[in-house]
Amino acid sequence: QIAFMTLTLFPIRLFFAAFMMLLAWPFAFVASMGSDEQELEKPLSWWRKIVDILLKAIMRMMWLAGGFHWINVKGRRALPAEAAILTVAPHSSYFDAIPVTMTFASIVMKAESKDIPVWGTLIKYIRPVFVSRSDQDSRRRTVEEIKRRAQSDGKWPQIMIFPEGTCTNRSCLITFKPGAFIPGVPVQPVVLRYPNKLDTITWTWQGPGALEILWLTLCQLHNSVEIEFLPVYIPSEEERKNPVLYANNVRRVMAEALGVSVTDYTFEDCQLALAEGQLRLPSDTCLLEFAKLVRSLGLKPETLEDDLDKYAATAMKMKKEKVNLKEFSAYLEFPVSHTLESMFALFDENEDGIIDIREFVTALSVVCKPSKTLETIQLAFQLYQSENGTITEKDLAYILKTAMGVSQINVTHLFRAVDEEEKGKITYDDFHSFAELHPHFAEDYLYADQMGAESSSLSAPNGICTDFSPENAEDKNKPLKKKLN
Repeated sequence: QIAFMTLTLFPIRLFFAAFMMLLAWPFAFVASMGSDEQELEKPLSWWRKIVDILLKAIMRMMWLAGGFHWINVKGRRALPAEAAILTVAPHSSYFDAIPVTMTFASIVMKAESKDIPVWGTLIKYIRPVFVSRSDQDSRRRTVEEIKRRAQSDGKWPQIMIFPEGTCTNRSCLITFKPGAFIPGVPVQPVVLRYPNKLDTITWTWQGPGALEILWLTLCQLHNSVEIEFLPVYIPSEEERKNPVLYANNVRRVMAEALGVSVTDYTFEDCQLALAEGQLRLPSDTCLLEFAKLVRSLGLKPETLEDDLDKYAATAMKMKKEKVNLKEFSAYLEFPVSHTLESMFALFDENEDGIIDIREFVTALSVVCKPSKTLETIQLAFQLYQSENGTITEKDLAYILKTAMGVSQINVTHLFRAVDEEEKGKITYDDFHSFAELHPHFAEDYLYADQMGAESSSLSAPNGICTDFSPENAEDKNKPLKKKLN
């Protein structure tokens, strides 16, 4: 069927879809010229209303050419004065642009998107909120802009936000980012379904690429999509003050409507679990839990590497000195809280109320640079090495079990392979040279000996990552699993 459709239907659909997009471009270009904020806050002029209708019709024809013959819409879309923000989930594909083109709601987009030929003009027409990943202040300004528009009493168009922040495979809802909920205004949840017999829609970082998804979808005779507008969610006073609570409660409502589970993991957690560094995290690692605590503590992703440098410099001065909870609080410059206590407990190996700061820094380095194994090991060597720049087998064990988030690890085989002269100590240069000659040293000297193929496997049961499976979602009421016992 795919071979036949590729030679017949696919080129026709691709041509007409591209033609419709090109047809929409001049209308969007003219309507976008000379618009400023004051004009955008006014009701649409008669000619812009006509352009709106024309563009929506053209976009609908584009989706029709792509095989989306019927778009099943349930519920009623709220007016901007009723709900300034539309929260859409699950986000699983670039075909999620269908509700955007149906509503012409503003969206939050990467700043680079406006430079895409043709598509960038269409994006500009819907008055998006642009965010730049290279600008550290961009996140803050984006939140402020969302808040300003959301609190304009319906003067601005509605903002459509995909709070998951990345594409998943719709088997569960991952943690919602709080940006849509910080303004504290009512939101309308919108859920998407693609009830197709064969799923060619889903586009995640594992699986078919964007072009393959487009090709397979256009080869389908018919593609189904359902868009359901749920009742407007009005936050309580507590939710207005706590965007994270607000986001979690809205996610729960949307998950119930979809009939799926929720998980407290995020896209960043999956990047950590599936990082292609030389040390793959085992399925029982506690570093995913550590990463959640890092976020909960308030350490921001955009400044995390700077924080790491600061904490590492202090740890080097402290050397082997261990600290209690109060001293750990002062070290991080965060007040003692339940989150801080939970993080402290992960490293309290003997449950005697003191921890080794070097382990915290090593774990934080993995979270910051999940794919850069040797950079983390180099930093750890600097923390553990003696005055002559060497570490022992015991030190290497501490480094690697912290970097992998496990309670026990046998490094004897690896240490002896690095220590060719049998000095009983190695330098980072020794380890680096060995790693260059044996890029799969972890598989050859660690996993094979003590973890077995099953526990070291990072296959994804639901297309996200090992611990993302809804049935394996961690119960918050369970006690924390310590790194060391």
